[in-house]
Amino acid sequence: MRPSRLVLAALLAASFAAGCNKQTTPAASPTTTTASGGQCEPAADMVVATYKLDGAEQKVTYGELTARIGAPMADLEKRKQDLLKRGLDGYVIEKLVQAEAKKRGLPNEDALLKAEVEDKVPPPSDAEIQKVYDQAKAGGQLPPEVTVEQVKPEIVRMLTEQTKREKAQALFTELKSKADMTVLLPEKRVEVAATGPSKGPDNAPITIVEFSDFQCPYCSKAIASVDEVMKNYEGKVKLVFRHFPLSFHPEAPKAAEASLCAADQNKFWEYHDKLFANQGALKVEELKKHAADLGLDAARFNECLDSGKKAELVKKDMADGEKAGVTGTPAFFINGVALSGAVPASEFKSIIDAELKKKK
Repeated sequence: MRPSRLVLAALLAASFAAGCNKQTTPAASPTTTTASGGQCEPAADMVVATYKLDGAEQKVTYGELTARIGAPMADLEKRKQDLLKRGLDGYVIEKLVQAEAKKRGLPNEDALLKAEVEDKVPPPSDAEIQKVYDQAKAGGQLPPEVTVEQVKPEIVRMLTEQTKREKAQALFTELKSKADMTVLLPEKRVEVAATGPSKGPDNAPITIVEFSDFQCPYCSKAIASVDEVMKNYEGKVKLVFRHFPLSFHPEAPKAAEASLCAADQNKFWEYHDKLFANQGALKVEELKKHAADLGLDAARFNECLDSGKKAELVKKDMADGEKAGVTGTPAFFINGVALSGAVPASEFKSIIDAELKKKK
């Protein structure tokens, strides 16, 4: 694979991987007639199977089948849409990079990417390396005896690759902007209830429903992009936060409950920020300390958390997320259009701008 293809492939692969995913095996897709391949989806009352029980014929309708396997079907559709969108984006980017290289008189796209990405990535500073090391230690990702010198090469590699992806993404965004790229691929929309803690006007033309996990590092990383979107589209976007604690994050369910207890005292977003800033301190006693630090009524908060009264709300969020095809976090639905992972603000922008154009 040529170097330019490696950069493009790495960028797209990073987008797919930028999230915490459920550790489950996807269910096999059913052999039914669907909307793919140019065929029409059957009516809900269409009989797709018959069988005999005690001599009487029994029928299974398409509606019964899809209700039974609704969650994996929704996940399959979301994955297909993600693949189409990222494949289209990658294809256009390749064409634009090739054209830009030719325009600059460079021998090929590799030379352009070297000049705009490889040559513009400075080595990470000692302070940056130390920051990553300290965060990993605080989050329990490194054994106590491991020193910064022992993991320095790996941290340097990680930071360098991250900076390369960021610079490549900035280049690709600039090229798409200059080319006035418009995506005409039909969007698959998912109905997701916008219920839960929110910020932004209720009558905003754009509603973003986020499914998140307080113990997921990618969810923490996504905050910067979400904040940028809320700032750049002030008054036009409403953000709704819903919970999707993953099974391999043992402290996440109780942290989700705690945030809802904080919401009862009108401190959800302050508590939200506190938890994401302290992902290595999410045990029950630490959750109570965070509440006290924010000036919440400790007795009221502790009673709420200890009683488990918010557990059902968290489970409801998870059930709705599964129905919508959520398999990992963070997962966003922008007016029903799915966007997965800790992606840059530019990916939100492309969907939001298209939605706003439709409303003019």
